[in-house]
Amino acid sequence: MKTQAALLVQTGQPLVIAEIEVPALRPGQVLVEIAFSGACGTQVMEWRGDKGEDKWVPHCLGHEGTGTVIDVGSAVTKVKNGDRVVLSWIKGTGIEAGGAVYDWDGQRVNAGGVTTFQRHAVVSENRLTLLPPELPMDLAVLLGCAAPTGMGAVFNVLKMQAGDAIAIFGTGGIGLNACVAAAFGGGVPVIGIDPSPARRALAKSYGCTHCIDPTGVDVLAEIRKIVPQGVDVAVEASGIPAVMDQAVNATRQQGGRAVVIGNARHGARLDINPGVFNQGKSLLGTWGGDSVPDRDYPRFARLIGAGRFPMRDLLSKPYSLDQANDALTDLAAGTVGRPLIDMSL
Repeated sequence: MKTQAALLVQTGQPLVIAEIEVPALRPGQVLVEIAFSGACGTQVMEWRGDKGEDKWVPHCLGHEGTGTVIDVGSAVTKVKNGDRVVLSWIKGTGIEAGGAVYDWDGQRVNAGGVTTFQRHAVVSENRLTLLPPELPMDLAVLLGCAAPTGMGAVFNVLKMQAGDAIAIFGTGGIGLNACVAAAFGGGVPVIGIDPSPARRALAKSYGCTHCIDPTGVDVLAEIRKIVPQGVDVAVEASGIPAVMDQAVNATRQQGGRAVVIGNARHGARLDINPGVFNQGKSLLGTWGGDSVPDRDYPRFARLIGAGRFPMRDLLSKPYSLDQANDALTDLAAGTVGRPLIDMSL
């Protein structure tokens, strides 16, 4: 069986739309017909070469999406043919079956345990979660990465309490999901920091009570005008080391906590005054918001589907698979919150 995919053949160059041969399923692997794929800053970094040398090219891309199971390998018990599923890079229960290798006119094409920039994908069982019934497939794409990373950072890592003051540095797709979680969790105030006017406007509609344009201002001074003692918790979602330093410094003494979820470029370094730790502040890391798909995705689905915030506005007007390069270009430029690739187009 052949399928169409957007392949990264060389970093810094446009993706190539190619027809590839789908391999036979190994134990623990599942064949999914992709309905929708999201796109994340991680794909932009891979595409531009910001993550350093890519030893796996040519390879498939994408780590969040939705689709329908059309075949299962031996030993698979979590899903069956016909199931509607969420595809996510975050590992859940099930077999870790490893990546697939596709054929492109005799050339090997690598893929990880989940890829989504293609019409059909071989996916490891543990990267699949049954689609919560209350969400349509396009909106459920947010469950693949943006929601578990952003919401999980607030709920699972920071364990924000009602009444906590929170600052979110970077209000792209993941940061906006952190804003939503903060608002649902009773954060007061919820402060969004982003240089993009469009993203700040989105942040206001996604639960932020205050927004700060960091361009040409002292961000910490602006935050302290709102919360003189500093915020209780902070989320860093920009991937910029200097902003990571700002995030921990924005928190209060004796218990302030900041979590970094943004991906820095390869070779970047964080320069931080160690005195912040003597002040009782904590700088935390996370892997996907410490989310457990089988436990957390149904909960996040209820929040997305609650209707309190215009979650669909976070998604772009759909791109076709042939427009995958446009999707990444627009995401890199900050003109869309979360690109949505519709495989039916």
